[in-house]
This record gives sequence, C-alpha cells and structure tokens, in this order.
Amino acid sequence: MPLPDWFLSAQERDNPDSSIPTWVAGNAAEPLIHGKAYFDRLVTEVESLQEGDHLFFTDWRGDPDERMRDDGPTIVELFGAAAKRGVVVKGLLWRSHVDKLAYSEEENRNLGDEIEAAGGEVLLDQRVRRGGSHHQKLVILRHPGQPERDIAFAGGIDLCHSRRDDERHLGDPQAVAMAKAYGKTPPWHDVQLALRGPVVGALDLTFRERWNDPTPLDQNGPISTVTDKLKGADLRADRLPEQPPDPPECGPLAIQVLRTYPAMRPPYKFASNGEQTIARGYTKAIKRARKLIYLEDQYLWSAEVAQLFADALTDNPELHLIAVVPRHPDVDGRFALPPNEVGREQAIQLCRMAAPDRVHVLDLENSESTPIYVHAKVCVIDDVWCSVGSDNFNRRSWTHDSELSNAIFDDTLDEREPRDPAGLGDGARRFPRDLRLALTREHLGRESDEDLVDPVSVVRVMTSTADRLKQWHDEGGKGPRPPGQIMPHETSKLPWYQRIWAVPAYRLMYDPDGRSLSDRRAGRW
Repeated sequence: MPLPDWFLSAQERDNPDSSIPTWVAGNAAEPLIHGKAYFDRLVTEVESLQEGDHLFFTDWRGDPDERMRDDGPTIVELFGAAAKRGVVVKGLLWRSHVDKLAYSEEENRNLGDEIEAAGGEVLLDQRVRRGGSHHQKLVILRHPGQPERDIAFAGGIDLCHSRRDDERHLGDPQAVAMAKAYGKTPPWHDVQLALRGPVVGALDLTFRERWNDPTPLDQNGPISTVTDKLKGADLRADRLPEQPPDPPECGPLAIQVLRTYPAMRPPYKFASNGEQTIARGYTKAIKRARKLIYLEDQYLWSAEVAQLFADALTDNPELHLIAVVPRHPDVDGRFALPPNEVGREQAIQLCRMAAPDRVHVLDLENSESTPIYVHAKVCVIDDVWCSVGSDNFNRRSWTHDSELSNAIFDDTLDEREPRDPAGLGDGARRFPRDLRLALTREHLGRESDEDLVDPVSVVRVMTSTADRLKQWHDEGGKGPRPPGQIMPHETSKLPWYQRIWAVPAYRLMYDPDGRSLSDRRAGRW
C-alpha cells in the first residue's frame, strides 16, 4: 500500500504534545467549489441541528451580517438560532489587529457578541506570535447519539463578506474593499471540503485543543487586555461537553489532518515547540511528484517554499507545475503593493530558472474580463495525493500563523488512462483526479474532460487556452471572446529603489518565520 509513502508517519509529525491521530481511514469528502455552494450547504446542515448537538467553529474573520443565501439567513442569524434551540455553539475567532490597519477586529467582536447574546460562546483568540493570526477556517457539527450525521467543513472559505460567489464570478454583493482592479464586487474563487467519517473526530480534537489551552487568550499586552475587559469580552473558556465517539467509517478516503502552530512563548500546551505538519506534509508529497503538480494559491511566495518546487522540477525532467494565482494582490498603494509583489516575483523566478518550459503560472478573469481573486489553497500531485486547506504556499502559513489542511489519499483507483501517470506504481486515485478535473473544467469553460485527464495533455490545453485569451486581449478584443477564464500570469521585477525596502518588509512583516531558532539554523520545517 503506497499510503505511507505519501502521508507523514507519527515520528515525522513530531508533535508528542498532541493526541491527534497520524491519519484516519474510512472517510468521505465533497469539494464545495465557491462560497455560494458552501454557504448553502452550511445552512442546510446547521438548520438540522437539535438541542444538545454541537456547533464548533474557528475563523480568521466573521461578518455577522453576511448573508448565507440571497434571502438570508445571515451568519449570526444562523448560528444564533441554533444556540436558541439548545445547540452547543462555541467559536474561536482571531482577535485581529486593529481596524485602523484594515483588519477585522470590530467585525469579529460583533459576531461573537451577538452569538453570545443568543446563548452561545465565542472567544476572541490572540494566542499567536507578534504579528501573527489564527487563519484556520473550520466548522464542526456533531450529533451525539447519531454519529453517522456528523459533518465538518474545512478549507479556505471564511464566514465573511466577499466569499459568497459562484461559477459566474460576479462577486458577493456584500464585498470587502480590495485593489481597484477587482471592482466593487470582487470576483472570488475558493474551495471548502465537506467531510464525513472518523476525520470529523480528529477535527473536533483540533478545535478542543485550542479551546482548552490554558494560555491567556490575549497576548498583546496589558493595554489590549484592559480594552477587552472594558468592552465585556469573554476572556475565559467554559467547559466543553464531552467529545462524542468518532463517526463510523463511511467512505474510501484516508485523510491526514495537517496543522501549523508557531513556536511561541508562552507555548501551546498541545504544541510546545510548535507544529509544522503542513510544511512537512507538502515537502514529503512534492518530493514524490513525477508528472504534474497542480496548485491554486492566494500567494505562492517564499523562496524556501519555491525551492521545494525548483528541486522537484530539477530532479524530474518530465515534471510540470501549473499554478493558478491572483492577477493582482488584494491591496493597492505605494507602500502596501511592492512587498506583496516582490515575494511572488522571487518565487516564480526561482521555479522558472529550474525549468523554464515546465512552469506554467496562470491567473483568472470572468467573462467581463474582471480579474478573479484566487483565494483557494489546493494542491494535487500526480492525481494521487491532494490537499485542501487554509494554508498558503508561503513561510507565514507554514510556520507563523495557525493553519489547517486536510491531505487526502483515495483507496479507489481511477481506471481512466493514464492509470499510473507518475509511473511509481501508486496508480491514479479517484478523488484527487476528480478534484483537479472539476477545477480545470471551470477555468477552461468546458463541460467535457476530453484531453484533460492526461497530465501532458492538460498542460497543453491550459497553456494554449490562456495564450488564445491573451492574444484576443492584445488584439483589442476583436471578434468573439475565446472560452475560458485563464490568462498567462505576468510578473515584473521591481526597480532597485523599491526592492531595497520592499524585500526586508516582505520578509519581516508579510512573510515572517515562526520556527524555533534551532529549526531556522538547521533549515528544517
């Protein structure tokens, strides 16, 4: 069985403080592509909860007035109504930096206050490194006595404005302000997983580890602590109900729950030296890539991360990398923009130096030629292993913030040719291949998988489709618009007078290192 070749062993996880399982078998997963699909499904599942059931969630940002469907309910109405029915509602929201820095302190505080007024409990959690955040996006629904109904949602989609978009990519009517290129309602591409089976128990444990950690919630110092007390913030977690037994096996998927927690002081009780299983899990899987790494990512920066791809491309002359990224950073501005641009430019250049003809970086636009902001965090390797999570391909996500990802290996072999694209005897697997194909079809504007299953063929189809759309733009949009959303992604090197300050700002502020000093010196995750 090739599973140990792809998943981390208990020793490789290297976090003896946590009792999270090495991996769990017997699960089912459904990719919910687009926030509209995820929010609609979440409403259905939450509205079915009854008295005594559990609703636990973690998030980076939560907007209480975000509508989950066109006619509602809002997120606070949905969770508040569940609490009023007697559902045990508990949430962990990042406390956030102050709103003056364009973050979400007030939104997160308001969501917590309104849920608590309905009978739930939401904590503003600032147990992070200086300048760090809690970035996990997780909702867990448990039904004690009916474990077969348990479900969890994990991935890249926050419970907030701008996320409720669909395949048309016209944007969420309730939008956050972004770079001008994205318009008033920025088009948004994202992915969340709906998960059933024993993995729900592992994700429940992930929530409980954070909730039960004895470290004080606010690590920003006495001023912010006094401010929280004056605003009536809940600074002490109530006891959780006993964790139910894991749900029964219900599918063919083995899932490894991967996390990032930084090395910090005071330390997490469940990760006293931090945890970098996301970085280690990707490192192990990328080293096994032979034909195609397909990824979608919000950032794709950091030389350390790009070096993994560069090494894999150098070692495997038939390996291609397809990366789908945003066309522009989410911010404008003379001071905010250069550090955002320099990291990606460095990472892409590093990969292209290793394999100029085998690195294909693409971005997206809708039918009106408005860029689509890619917020998804997806990776599929040789149609064998895949991951969907909250983590980006950068040093911050791999070492500094809290993150959560689910790596998947399907027991079901895929019989479509090529049956073993990597040639290692692992065989293509159904779930990762179907995930890649679903994303690829949308970006190409196609309903058929013809020419998309074979890794060699899909590279040709995607690059030629992107080139045709670029040519149409270059010719002034004459004639019918070619099908598809993809364009070749273009980067440019910043002038020296911007790089001289943008590079250190990017390394220290935008992409910091949360590893212990010994790990930094050794160059290991």
